[in-house]
Amino acid sequence: MSSSAHGTSSHGTPSPRRLGRRGFLGSAAIGGATIVGASALGALDADAAFAAPGPSLDPAATGVFAEGRIGAIRGGLLHVAGSLGETHRIQLTNATSVWKVRPTVADAIEVGDGLYARGVRMPDGSVAADAVWVNIVNLYTEIRGLTKDRIHLSHHDHELVGRVVPETAASYAGGALTADLTRLRIGQPAQVLGAWRPSDGSVDLVRVTVGH
Repeated sequence: MSSSAHGTSSHGTPSPRRLGRRGFLGSAAIGGATIVGASALGALDADAAFAAPGPSLDPAATGVFAEGRIGAIRGGLLHVAGSLGETHRIQLTNATSVWKVRPTVADAIEVGDGLYARGVRMPDGSVAADAVWVNIVNLYTEIRGLTKDRIHLSHHDHELVGRVVPETAASYAGGALTADLTRLRIGQPAQVLGAWRPSDGSVDLVRVTVGH
């Protein structure tokens, strides 16, 4: 993944940019430091990965983020290769919230997944994560084809298959999200938010926005 606003990763998929905030969930202790829960530094939902930074509800918590691809998982420690050649060690705690298409558990994280993590820097240099978004992508595309369970897209002249999942919703011309996808049309520009599938390069679609 890339930390740039519109860049692509070394594996060719655009990636998340920034963070957001909302509410307070809880805290956990690791290595003598207090780790705030996911919504103390920001919301967990998919939009939070791309929202403008906001102040933490805990003034003692200074949020950092890391991105990249997971090379190894050892217990609750993720070894991540960043897109700029850096390496990260991401520590999962009992306060870490995980998103992978939907809120899920740490066991859903796999070697080879892309990662965007937000948390607190520890004295040993690792990041104790309060929230992790797995394989999240935010893409500007054009709709090229429509079937019952697939939306075929074009992104920077590359074909991309979007998978319709139970969470898939559409927003038309700034309207509220709806499960009705029947108003999508071939040729429409569309912003899609979802989760990349490393196995085949497709994307599980969470939201398709057209007419914005």
